[in-house]
Amino acid sequence: MAKNRSIFEEVDAKGQITPPASKGGMIDRAPKGARAAIRGWLILLFLLVVCMIVVGGATRLTDSGLSITEWRPVSGAMPPLNATDWQLEFDKYRASPQYMLMNNGMSLSEFQFIYWWEWGHRQLGRFIGLVWGLGFLFFLLTRKIPAGWTGRLLGVGALGGLQGAIGWWMVASGLTGDMTSVASYRLATHLGLAFVILGFLAWYVFLLGRSETELMQARRVREGRLFGLSTGLMHFAFLQILLGALVAGIDAGRAFPTWPDMNGEFFPSNALYVPDGGAVWRAFFENEGMVQFMHRMAGYLLFILGIVAWLRGRKSAHLVTRRAFDWVLVMMFGQVTLGIVTVLTSAHLYTALTHQIGAVILWVLIIRARHLSQYPVSGSIRKGTA
Repeated sequence: MAKNRSIFEEVDAKGQITPPASKGGMIDRAPKGARAAIRGWLILLFLLVVCMIVVGGATRLTDSGLSITEWRPVSGAMPPLNATDWQLEFDKYRASPQYMLMNNGMSLSEFQFIYWWEWGHRQLGRFIGLVWGLGFLFFLLTRKIPAGWTGRLLGVGALGGLQGAIGWWMVASGLTGDMTSVASYRLATHLGLAFVILGFLAWYVFLLGRSETELMQARRVREGRLFGLSTGLMHFAFLQILLGALVAGIDAGRAFPTWPDMNGEFFPSNALYVPDGGAVWRAFFENEGMVQFMHRMAGYLLFILGIVAWLRGRKSAHLVTRRAFDWVLVMMFGQVTLGIVTVLTSAHLYTALTHQIGAVILWVLIIRARHLSQYPVSGSIRKGTA
């Protein structure tokens, strides 16, 4: 007796039944754009921004940020090429408060050292803008940008442009009056925006590393409480980064080279002192003792919150998520240790830069753990990945 055939079956030339080809849903059939290529481009931008943060930190620690007293986004890309040009730049710097109050008598060769740090910092910013601009135009003109991503990629570029303007706003604060460095709150704004850009880049790289279908499926098993806790941890880490920028802005890291006390005290006795008799609130931005105390206390609280997040992350049903929170805790412990060493060495250049790099690594690890809470990676018991 012949077997009943489905109306969807086809018969080939030999009479063999050929099952219909499996077709995905509308999401699978929709154009995806160059997800892999765009992800590679964003990874390059991410690495360049990390370099920018490190070079910016070195520029600050070497007191080089005020060596170029003009903002010339285009013509400033060309450094001095002869003795006359160097002397002209040096004369401009000698008219600044930093030279007259702190570096009076500096030689031309000493000026060239700090000039190259600041020029390199600005040049790297220009290069990042060029990489973004060329990449964005290429993907836009070739229509390779996936649906819903044009605004995101354009937003990254807009934040980069804003960062350049804020950079000059920061530098300008140190070129008038009796300032020998930039305003600490402007430095915090500048560094904070750099970490915001870095955060968006990391998040987009994580999203583009998985297909749209996989992301939609993962979203159905999202761990809401863990996502909320990791979001809070991310915000607290960002606050700590801003406090670290305030510490760097007034060299507060070199003022109290002892731990766990601060020169024999838990809370500095002069923490509310403002040199010119200004309002007390200014101590939270300008007093070395107060600023370092806030950074220390926030660091302890962040570490405690990190342990809480780790304990909650251990209960995740997904191995990859659990491992992500393990790495957050490991790096958090390392960052606290680096912070203590930085204090004990009076913010030695290499130690302080390592501490800043640690902040970048911790920031990205927290964002990755947050991403995996929102979009878990399902494992397999048979393969030992669950």
